[in-house]
Amino acid sequence: MNYQLGVLLVLASTVARAQDSGVEPGRVAPNFTLKRLDGGKESLRDLRGHPVVINFWASWCNPCRAEIPELVLAYQAHRGEGLRLLAINLTDQERRKDVASFVEDLGMTFTVLLDESGRVRERFELVTVPTTVFVDSAGVVRSVHSGPISRERLASGLDAILSGP
Repeated sequence: MNYQLGVLLVLASTVARAQDSGVEPGRVAPNFTLKRLDGGKESLRDLRGHPVVINFWASWCNPCRAEIPELVLAYQAHRGEGLRLLAINLTDQERRKDVASFVEDLGMTFTVLLDESGRVRERFELVTVPTTVFVDSAGVVRSVHSGPISRERLASGLDAILSGP
């Protein structure tokens, strides 16, 4: 293969990967499979048919700690409507025992996932924690919120995914 053709193939591959990764409203959320804190694994693809809130967090993140009680209340209020909440911990940046203590202290009764390699964080092109992604039942991202989420912003994101695709 000549040099120019090789460069074109590398560029095309890079563009294709860039188009397949990250999140933005109106696009299908990238699939992932992660270990659950309580054992087993969870895949986003398996939750199609359900509205999903994905929250990226870390135990050392004070804004994360501050927003978790609102997420707990929202999950309790809407789980009967099929809402799934996936709390993805940046496990590659902390100790698992700290994750478990945080979850217990804050009464996180929803699914806690461990991003042990940081790959999911990279696929979602995370800039900051916390970050919250709202995915409708068809798997389409409806909203992304970087930074601590207010009660009003959480309610708005939930309205967008609970009303159907």
